[in-house]
Amino acid sequence: MKEIEWADFEQVELRVGTIVQVQVFPEAHKPAYKLTIDFGKEIGTKKSSAQITDLYTPEELEGKQIIGVVNFPPKQIGPFISECLVTGFMNGDEGEVVLAVPDKECMSGLKLM
Repeated sequence: MKEIEWADFEQVELRVGTIVQVQVFPEAHKPAYKLTIDFGKEIGTKKSSAQITDLYTPEELEGKQIIGVVNFPPKQIGPFISECLVTGFMNGDEGEVVLAVPDKECMSGLKLM
């Protein structure tokens, strides 16, 4: 494992967001959802493609809070532009992603410290 400096970590904007819309992403190479996430007043809403269909349905994702990286440059994924990275943990050999989430409800936009 490579060590990083504290200043490196400080550059990553990890924020709490609330998923406000979920759509199936049929054009994706691997099953995925298109998410619209509210990151609060300062950042606003951002869109993300997330390969989390194994463990989550659209219904259970709407209103769910997640932790996202909001300062990556936009990334073209097929016909969709992903504006942030939803964080999670690869669980086992099957590639199922378990979302990284706050354990209590937070105000959208709060920065991970």
